Amino acid sequence: MSDRLRHRKPEWGVRHEFLQTVWYEAKRAGLEVSLVLGLIQVESGFRKFAVSSVGARGYMQVMPFWARVIGDGDPGKLFHMQTNLRYGCVILRHYIDREQGNLFMALGRYNGSRGRAPYPDAVFGAQRNWSFSEKP
Repeated sequence: MSDRLRHRKPEWGVRHEFLQTVWYEAKRAGLEVSLVLGLIQVESGFRKFAVSSVGARGYMQVMPFWARVIGDGDPGKLFHMQTNLRYGCVILRHYIDREQGNLFMALGRYNGSRGRAPYPDAVFGAQRNWSFSEKP
């Protein structure tokens, strides 16, 4: 994974910490790491300080209202790597559960495009870039 991310995060220590945190937060939420990496690629292009036109922030483009719903109310923390990844994974897990495991619909809810194919298809396409097989 580290080599695939080198052009977006050239410093090994930064890249290593990012990948470890993604792995931890994805596993903590019961998500596939490749799905989370695909979502991050589509949402922010791996940019920590990305801000969308509607105000979503950070790697996983978390909307500020989520800081009140699942956090301490401080939207500034959405630019903190672990906070952003944790909130994003918790939100995605919430939508997967709400959609009874239907990833297509859950991704649409995450993005606000429920029922339309371009966003889920983009995440699934990006996910293929991050798929790997763990050796026993």
